[in-house]
Amino acid sequence: MDLSPFDAGEPVGPFEAFLMDLAKAADLCLKPHRHALRFSGEAPTTIGECSDCALLIEARDSDGVRVEQCDLELEIYRSGDDLNLMLSRVSDDQAPMLWHGSHPVWMHPASGERCERPADGAPLEALCRRIRASLVGVDLPPS
Repeated sequence: MDLSPFDAGEPVGPFEAFLMDLAKAADLCLKPHRHALRFSGEAPTTIGECSDCALLIEARDSDGVRVEQCDLELEIYRSGDDLNLMLSRVSDDQAPMLWHGSHPVWMHPASGERCERPADGAPLEALCRRIRASLVGVDLPPS
C-alpha cells in the first residue's frame, strides 16, 4: 500500500493513519527525504495483524524524485511478548542491518554477527525508537 496519494482532507481509517504516522516518523528521522510506505508482501487487514509484516520505506527527494538507494525494508514481528524490528537497506545487501528490540543491535547481513553502528546509523536507530513507541499502544496479538 503506497500512502503518498492520501490528501490531508481525505478521511482515512485507523490502519492507514497508523501507516501514515510511520511515514511521518521516517520523514522526521531521515531528512531531507520524504517517505511513503508499502507492503513488500501481503498487506494485513488490521493493525493487530501488523505483528508479523514487512514494509518498504521508499524515499523521495524534495522534488518527488525517487531515491532508491535510500529505500529501507522494515520487518515488524513478535518473539514471545517482545516486539522486534529489523531494518535493512534495500539497495545494499552488504550494509549492516539493525535489529531493534529492547535496544539496538547492528549485525553483518551475511553472518548475523554483531558489528559497530555505521556512520549513518543514528537516524535509523531514532526511526526504530519512534516506530516502537508508536506500537506500544497498539493491541498486537502474541506470536
